[in-house]
Amino acid sequence: MTHSEAPSTEFAWTALGGDPGLLPRLSTVVRSGALEARLPVRELARACVGACALAAAELGARRAGLSDVPEVRVDDGAVATAFVSERHLLVDGRAPVAFAPLSRFWRTADGWVRTHANYPHHRARLLGALGLPDGASVEAVAGCLAERSAIEVEDSVYAAGGLAVALRTPEEWARHEQGAAVAGQPLVERGTLGSAVPCRLPPLAGDPLSPAAGLRVLDLTRVIAGPVSTRTLALLGADVLRVDPPGLPELADQHTDTGFGKRSATLDLTAGRHDRQVFEELLASADVVVTGYRPGALDRFGLSAEALAERRPGIVVGQLSAWGAYGPWGGRRGFDSLVQVATGIAALEGSEEKPGALPAQALDHGTGYLLAAGVLRAVTEGLDEGGTRFVRPALARTAAWLTAGDGAGAGRGGATAEASRSGTTTEASRSGATAAASGPSEGSYSDSGSAEASYGDPAPWLAEADSALGRLRYALPPVSFAGGPGDWSRPPGPWGADSPRWV
Repeated sequence: MTHSEAPSTEFAWTALGGDPGLLPRLSTVVRSGALEARLPVRELARACVGACALAAAELGARRAGLSDVPEVRVDDGAVATAFVSERHLLVDGRAPVAFAPLSRFWRTADGWVRTHANYPHHRARLLGALGLPDGASVEAVAGCLAERSAIEVEDSVYAAGGLAVALRTPEEWARHEQGAAVAGQPLVERGTLGSAVPCRLPPLAGDPLSPAAGLRVLDLTRVIAGPVSTRTLALLGADVLRVDPPGLPELADQHTDTGFGKRSATLDLTAGRHDRQVFEELLASADVVVTGYRPGALDRFGLSAEALAERRPGIVVGQLSAWGAYGPWGGRRGFDSLVQVATGIAALEGSEEKPGALPAQALDHGTGYLLAAGVLRAVTEGLDEGGTRFVRPALARTAAWLTAGDGAGAGRGGATAEASRSGTTTEASRSGATAAASGPSEGSYSDSGSAEASYGDPAPWLAEADSALGRLRYALPPVSFAGGPGDWSRPPGPWGADSPRWV
């Protein structure tokens, strides 16, 4: 990692193949107190959202026949609120269920380990690997883990299909074979497979409001990062259909938080010719496929990028993973909290007494916006060049970006550094910015040209809506550009309740 890779919109935009000449179209509202951490979390979040908003504005301008790309504005208040959207969600006044009791840090004989057991099958595998009964208490698990080494727990739990990761320092991760493999990859892997005629999408008649209108997105993702990316594509006008196996329901609150703008259906691809036929019909007219399962898990259904290039030439394939599709951990499952522990983030954010955590699941949310940005850029490039395009971000690679440098003033007023690196101007307000994103006070100009304000009450970036699930309070989208959407067109519905068909 080099200092130049510290989080900035310029670096993210370049990694996505974006035209550097568009960076001056982006402005930033900097708010002190947003996503405060030792690491430059605020800068990473701002960069991921900024790159996504710029990619949306670029595609909207192209399809609307505009001579200039609409101005893009990133507000730290909107970004910080959206990056903890799962914490702001209320369903009929009820707060969401957070981590399960067995998803936490544990002391081991020689250090610390973190487990993830929010899903029932992961909880069962964790307990099985430890030789404990299904109803084992937190105290019983703690006693068992205290007698074992962290690496022993990591290896045995993963061997049983569960999830546990030993705490490592950044230096230890850098020496690990997977850490070295991740460090050698670009922030977002991008490429073209085969040839195909340029993508054809109807023009937007001079209005860039919905740059993804007309795109059919098959959403095969779970948890947070992948669903955040497809939630963003839905915001921008895409027809997003999430498809899950019927025997593996998503956590209800998690599905609600990331289900805005989408429909949700279930299909069993492992049994029965009918469901498989329905899925093939959906795929035959899909423009984008986004997957969020561990690398290789869906290959048997012909959903590798290479197989899709043959079956559906010209499609855009977004493939999200925790550890990347390479190295000894390439086929492992993973979650944001576990990646933080493996890559040294938990050590950096913690103390001598206990590991710490980022103020948000920033690897999930940030990687989700990078994936959406990559898909949008792939669609834009496909309008001219055709070809089947793939986009592959990974939580561990985003983590490497976060820990690469000191952030050039990040975390405590890094606005001037951000502006100087990217060539953008930071302004308090821009014409055409949505009212929802503007927040309560835009601050005032400093001598450096930065707009400084504070972030305290998230209320300006929250909204309410009625839904089939009840009255919802939720975080508004942070992606903002002149003439762009300020909210989703529809609230989420119950998991798996929709017909598996396109609108």
